[in-house]
Amino acid sequence: MILKKIIVSFLLISNMAAYAQTKSITNETAGQKTARMKWFTDARFGMFIHWGLYALPGRHEWVKQRERLTTEQYEQYFDNFNPDQFDPKKWASEAKAAGMKYAVLTTKHHEGFCLFDSKYTDYKSTNTAAKRDLVKEFVDAFRAEGLKVGFYYSLIDWHHPDFTVDRIHPQRERNKNEWSENEKRDTAYYQNLNKGKDMSRYRKYLKDQLTELLTKYGKIDILWMDFSYPGAQGKGRNDWGSIDLLKTVKKLQPHIIINNRLDLNEYTDGFDFETPEQVKPNELLKYKGKYWETCQTFSGSWGYYRDEHSWKTQRQLLDLLITSVANGGNLILNVGPTARGEFDYRANKALDSLSYWMHANSRSVYHCTYPPDELKLPTEMNTRLTYNPVTGKLYIHLFNYPSDGKLVLPGYKGKVKYAQLLNDASEVQFTTTGFDMELKLPREKPPYEVPVIELNTK
Repeated sequence: MILKKIIVSFLLISNMAAYAQTKSITNETAGQKTARMKWFTDARFGMFIHWGLYALPGRHEWVKQRERLTTEQYEQYFDNFNPDQFDPKKWASEAKAAGMKYAVLTTKHHEGFCLFDSKYTDYKSTNTAAKRDLVKEFVDAFRAEGLKVGFYYSLIDWHHPDFTVDRIHPQRERNKNEWSENEKRDTAYYQNLNKGKDMSRYRKYLKDQLTELLTKYGKIDILWMDFSYPGAQGKGRNDWGSIDLLKTVKKLQPHIIINNRLDLNEYTDGFDFETPEQVKPNELLKYKGKYWETCQTFSGSWGYYRDEHSWKTQRQLLDLLITSVANGGNLILNVGPTARGEFDYRANKALDSLSYWMHANSRSVYHCTYPPDELKLPTEMNTRLTYNPVTGKLYIHLFNYPSDGKLVLPGYKGKVKYAQLLNDASEVQFTTTGFDMELKLPREKPPYEVPVIELNTK
């Protein structure tokens, strides 16, 4: 009898788990989602913009949390926020020149400061020396350049009076192993800090502000919510009211694309794309076959960090972009503008290098994905392959250019009608031996960090 009860309990748990994986919040079909996501999978490349009061200290966007600053200590940045060089038209022009097809702006980050004119808070750009709705200007400028627009909105808010102190809050418990969910917490400490706070009021604030953002600025293409951290002294779906938020968003903008940080992962439609953050290119293979976008910085932080110098090289940036597309995903690269509202010289240098490469080689990025299995190449060749399934074009990205100009493609006999260098459309002659195909490239490497060969496949 005991064994029977155990078996029944196991089957019930298994069935509940299977049911959880098929639960849905909306009635969208797979075909409808594919159509909704098409522009996103065609674009492949976007710009993230992290900008807020944290640009003034210039010491990372989590400076309030890292240095345990109080709201009173942090107020000096609100008082001195005056982005006199802010020109979103220039931002949009630079994004477009770099080959980016969409952009996502932090309308509110964890610090709680709003770049838009919200009627639900005084902690906003219109109450600073800027005296402007910076989100509206961003939307207008990027739309004018033909770019899709997206909003990042933080679920976290270290300024709001009803947002309860938790394990990542600036006023979190001290002398504890931070970020550990398994360690027993000093419950009394948090209860004392959170007297008078009411997360239900904060949930209403979230919903009200999201409603503002999705009704005041026309069509918004992406919503980037950030982030959930369930567990001991953390926050997840129940704290945010995630299901209600998702339904509200879908009602207001049914076409919108939403990331996966609302803590609704077991729902089939709880999110549209996954968001591997700051991962190495070789870690992106595991996302193949899904909708995903890797979010990456030019350097080590998202917000402007004056004294941070670990900036990625052009080769590293191209590796991220090309490897993302080669595994069927997107790359969104972040810029952290200065407190005066400009992209700093290091960001401009990085964008210029991408602009140079994308001008010649963007055809291997847009509308592309991973190739069919019969067009694979050995990994030791150190190439990345992207493929346009509509045109049948295969793109070989040469991370190691052959010094003798000879490139052998194993098993490619009879698979290619024509070959050329993508940057100048100059013919690449080829011969076949056995089952292999040998390309005769120029001995001198084309003037690009990663040259691209375009093959017109049969």
